[in-house]
Amino acid sequence: MHNHLLMRPTKLAVSLVIGLCSVSLSFLLPGLEQAAIADDLPVPDPQTDALVLDDRLSSDPSTVPDLTLEETVAEAPQEAIAPLNAAPLDTAVSETSAALDTPEEIISNAEDFSNLGDASSLSVVELDPAVLNGSMATVTSVNQLSDVQPTDWAYQALSSLIDRYGCIAGYPDGTFRGNAPMSRYEFAAGLNACLDGFAASASPDDLGTVDQLVQDFSAELADIRNRVDNLDARLAALEGAQFSTTTKLSGLAFFHFGTAGSNGGVLAETSNPDAPLNIRPAARNSLTNRPIVSRIDENPQFTLGYLVWLNLATSFTGNDLLFTQLAVGNGDSPANLFVSSGLYNTYGVPFTDQSGGVNDNEFVVRELFYDFPVGDSIRIAVGPRINWYRYFDGNAYTFFLTGASSFNSSGGTQLNAIDRGAGAVVRWDINNQLGLNIGYLGENTEFLPNAFFNTATDPSRGLFNASNTFTAGLTYSPSSRTNFRFTYTRSFLLANAAIRDENGTITGFGVGGAVSEPIYGVADDGFGGSINNASADTYSVNFDWRITNRFGIFSRYSYGSLYVNPVQAGRGRGSIDAQSFQAGLAFPDLGKDGALLTLSYLIPFSILDGREFLASGGGDGGIQYEFEATYFYPLGNNISLAPAFYIIANPNNFDSNPTIWVGNLRMQYAF
Repeated sequence: MHNHLLMRPTKLAVSLVIGLCSVSLSFLLPGLEQAAIADDLPVPDPQTDALVLDDRLSSDPSTVPDLTLEETVAEAPQEAIAPLNAAPLDTAVSETSAALDTPEEIISNAEDFSNLGDASSLSVVELDPAVLNGSMATVTSVNQLSDVQPTDWAYQALSSLIDRYGCIAGYPDGTFRGNAPMSRYEFAAGLNACLDGFAASASPDDLGTVDQLVQDFSAELADIRNRVDNLDARLAALEGAQFSTTTKLSGLAFFHFGTAGSNGGVLAETSNPDAPLNIRPAARNSLTNRPIVSRIDENPQFTLGYLVWLNLATSFTGNDLLFTQLAVGNGDSPANLFVSSGLYNTYGVPFTDQSGGVNDNEFVVRELFYDFPVGDSIRIAVGPRINWYRYFDGNAYTFFLTGASSFNSSGGTQLNAIDRGAGAVVRWDINNQLGLNIGYLGENTEFLPNAFFNTATDPSRGLFNASNTFTAGLTYSPSSRTNFRFTYTRSFLLANAAIRDENGTITGFGVGGAVSEPIYGVADDGFGGSINNASADTYSVNFDWRITNRFGIFSRYSYGSLYVNPVQAGRGRGSIDAQSFQAGLAFPDLGKDGALLTLSYLIPFSILDGREFLASGGGDGGIQYEFEATYFYPLGNNISLAPAFYIIANPNNFDSNPTIWVGNLRMQYAF
């Protein structure tokens, strides 16, 4: 009888000692171990957004990255990564790629300790600040707790603690609230009360048994202390070396190795093919008024170039995002050797085979905006450099990081003249199937020189009185496998593209080059003279459909009109009406999970009316069409290869031109 009575307090003592150790570990170790693991492993990309961010804010969209509003980085974080461009990064955040947290989620979760233990599972005590302040009623019997029933699994434990040690208190309303969460303060106060009660009622034999248990388990307790000390030291080192408590840094690096060629000389509309490729002049013969055409007989050599995007995804509240993307590179695709004036970086050029800014190897700010919620279903992005492709014209199979990879394939060729601009975009998630994005951007593009462009920051032109676009995009997703996107863009474009004669003399200014969509090329009054600033309308629809887990289809159609108003009196007005088309097949997870093969057929710019207003881009009336194949193959979470092969028929809209082929290997690194 005596031995039986002795065992009950002994068991209680063992339970208290072991419980104290285990609960302390349950509260401390998860957070410390997570921090230590984070110190050893690479950080995912939010954009890819992207990240990408970061595009991860998330791509697929994953989750970014990026805080990519897209994951960045993945995240994206993703996103990253996309953050990253969802064009991202240029699309940016997009329906892409890596399954990473968005930058918002990454930053928010970084200080979320709610997963470090469920105190409601402990049958020791339940307290809140009212207990610590002495406003809780002492309980002398378990029957005083109205919400504790004899059928509860912890009923006997509570009864024993009350009857033997008196270390349980109830709420003023007579409840115990056994399933409510417990803070560490509450646990410490309750455990101390029980230990005091045990010390007051335990016999010398009981206390001797506890001392013996402490000695018997001294090695285990010392090991636990060492583990906590080591993890605490590693956590302190990690916190001391972290980049920022509010900002996540992620990035993408691209290497491009490739070449291009043709089986004969290629006709291009320019008066000087020896000028820098990105500023080849458009010109008309002063006698015939016909565009001047040059012949390019030289084939490009092999090139190896790079592009790097660095993403800074900052959150102040956990739901907002300040996104900054820096870019630097030196890429210039071999296919650019063949293009007419105004067609630089269009056909045959992989989207990330570019320099990033006006000058090679010079850092520029590619994106800068602040994104924040308004209510539960609306978000607003505002900033001096917003990436249009993050919010409009996305497609699951033409996202440049993982899908169709050329400039012409990864987005609508006629849709928007302003890639990056100052303004705002409003996103409204109407319901699970409908989403509406509306945006206004004044031109402010990182790869254009300030002398003629970046008009949104020019006091003499400004945000509303120079090149700008208004866009509305509606997305309808009848299922998780199918998406339809309808986009309308109203454009206002400055006439700042110089037109020359055969002697190189400037005869007028038209619309063309990088800021000219919905046209490809350069437009004037038909005689080499100037036109007034032009307005334009563009309509587009695109869809993607994942028919099976391993097969999908996608397509895009656009129609646009640019309205021509000559400066010189007596010259007739008109419009350049054109269309573009794309259709393709997609093979997800081909050869490996995460891989994607896309096969695409497209017509980037087919002129329906008004070819007489084109000093470049009209050719001899032919219709350029392209076949493209891109295979994205991930070697791991952070490294991918993407070989691509393009065939361009009737280049520059000359049906007399030979076919051009382009081969490229992209090496893509997310960090």
